[in-house]
Amino acid sequence: MMLSRITIRCVVAAVLTFWATVPMTAQQDRLGTLSFPTSGAQAAQPDFIRGVLLLHSFEYADARSAFRAAQVKDPGFAMAYWGDALTWTHGLWNEQELDSARAALARLAPTPADRAAKAPTARERAWLGTVEALYGDGPKARRDTLYARALEQLSRDFPDDEAKLFHALAIMAESQAVRNVPAYMRAGAMALDVFARQPDHPGAAHYVIHAFDDPVHAPLGLPAARAYAHIAPGADHAQHMTTHIFLALGMWPETVGQNVAASGPDSAKWQPGHYTYWMHYGLLQQGRYDDASRLLDRLHAQLPDRTTIGRRAYLTNTRGQQVLNAERWDDPALAWTVPLDDAGSVPQAVDAFTQGYAALQRGDRAAAKRALASIDALRGKPSGPLGGLPEMPAVLGDELRAAILRSEGKKADAARLLRAAGEAAAKLPAEFGPPDLVKPPQELLGEWLLADADAPGAQQAFVRALELWPGRLRALQGLAAAAAKAGDTAVAGAARAQLPTGNPGGR
Repeated sequence: MMLSRITIRCVVAAVLTFWATVPMTAQQDRLGTLSFPTSGAQAAQPDFIRGVLLLHSFEYADARSAFRAAQVKDPGFAMAYWGDALTWTHGLWNEQELDSARAALARLAPTPADRAAKAPTARERAWLGTVEALYGDGPKARRDTLYARALEQLSRDFPDDEAKLFHALAIMAESQAVRNVPAYMRAGAMALDVFARQPDHPGAAHYVIHAFDDPVHAPLGLPAARAYAHIAPGADHAQHMTTHIFLALGMWPETVGQNVAASGPDSAKWQPGHYTYWMHYGLLQQGRYDDASRLLDRLHAQLPDRTTIGRRAYLTNTRGQQVLNAERWDDPALAWTVPLDDAGSVPQAVDAFTQGYAALQRGDRAAAKRALASIDALRGKPSGPLGGLPEMPAVLGDELRAAILRSEGKKADAARLLRAAGEAAAKLPAEFGPPDLVKPPQELLGEWLLADADAPGAQQAFVRALELWPGRLRALQGLAAAAAKAGDTAVAGAARAQLPTGNPGGR
């Protein structure tokens, strides 16, 4: 569903008008506002509303605490158990702790029929019925579909903005963490409709951002991205989430600043993770390579001895971005030993590509071939706890294979294989965030063609790279150089205008 420019302008105007009326002092420690009337005891209502607000911002642990506080104040408050159960599903991340969710419902009553009897209104029974579908029998994908259908029916029977927003989120979650563009556009239109009416609603802004956080649709999410951090300053995820749009549009200062806010004021407590990964990538795209390197060193030093799979994988992904974007082929970080055997195929493939490509640039073709063998062994294996596309090892492997061929003087074969890898990458669902393709193949092809004096071909490759991964510094630098050599002064000037001031870290 396409949204008109008039609709977008109206949303922008509503957001700006709303925030112009809110004093800065009143914005501290806020989570947004919403209306969700229920029959629970009056004393339990503030905790319940706080739980729903936190749920909309994916602050699941804090939301669970709020719902359980509501349960203490009203042990028979059915909707407080609904919220508690829902905190155990993280739909857009394709995560679910089924046993914990069922245990949360069982604290209300042992069976679905018994629990329904605890809900005093038809509307609340319908809400409770949605999580009964989500945590019933059968495989997760089917239960996700049944949940979305239950919410769709609830939206028809008891239409309100909360029903619409939870339905929108369920529509996106049905695709099991892979972007289904028609479904995301439908969900985004639903969320944007609520956002226009409720510019202080965290779920409306949040789901607009998730629906449109790819390079093609990101402009539709920009008003929500600019608003969300102000809507919910008390939610760290809200500070980060704005950068799903900023990164997709190549807005690097905003990407860095918001992830600093999300990571917290004490950098001595920062660890490798989602927020610091995006922060580091934004520094690289501004050409702030030394700042990025210092951040990487800090994250490595502050990694606990006993840590999670995710933190280890984020550290090696961050290392890969550092080496490939700063082009520091002998970076000391390459010598760090970080176990990834349990991290899944995508982090392992990214790390092997990093090591292999850097080795190739140092002239160590044998090490590059060993890395390629490691990547080839990962094809078809599970992506890992950080997610990622299962096709990624194949694309990274073909890209490294092409680079090895070029190093052997087989330029035509190398270019042919790299073009095929680029075409395969372009057909994959859009990634949000820093690309697992730490060196996008279209960008690499542009560099090869530029080195081979094919300026028009290089210009075309860099343009395509920037369509898929907007604002990348190396692609902008390459486009400016290729267009200048091809005599296209307009494109060269436009590319140079997008480079960071002073072109730090430039070629």
